[in-house]
Amino acid sequence: MYFSSKIKEERQKHNMSQQQLGEKLTISRQSISKWERGESYPSIELLIKLSDIFDITLDELVKEDHSLKEKLIKDSQKLVYPRWKLFFDILLIIGFLFILAKIFIVIGIKLFDLNIVFLKDSLFFQIAPFFMTIIGAIGSESLAKKYK
Repeated sequence: MYFSSKIKEERQKHNMSQQQLGEKLTISRQSISKWERGESYPSIELLIKLSDIFDITLDELVKEDHSLKEKLIKDSQKLVYPRWKLFFDILLIIGFLFILAKIFIVIGIKLFDLNIVFLKDSLFFQIAPFFMTIIGAIGSESLAKKYK
C-alpha cells in the first residue's frame, strides 16, 4: 500500500485538496480518494502527470508498491497483445487464402490442361501456405490464452 500513502503525503505536502489534484489531472475527486484508500490505481499517463505535479520521479511513486508494478506490467502487455494478435491473425488468413488459391490453380491446371510449372513445382508454393496457416493459428491461440 505504499502508493496510497505516498500520493496522500505528496498531495498534502503541496497543500492540495483531492478536488484540486483531480482538477489538475482532469479526473474526479473520487478517483483521488480511491487511490489514497488503495482501492484503485491510476493509469501510466496519470502517474506521469502526478510525477510532474509533485516533482518526483516515477520510481519514487511506483517502486515500493508491488501491486501497482504488477498492474503497470499487465497494462503494458495488453498494449502489445493486440498488435501481435493482429499479426498472427493476418498470417493465418493469408496462409488460408494461399491454400485456397493453390487448390483453384491445381484444379485449373487439371481441368484446362495448363502447364504452369513454376506454380506446380515451386517449393514455396507447396509448403509456405501451410506453414503460414499453422504459425498464424498457433501464435493467435497462444496469445489468446496468455492474455485472457
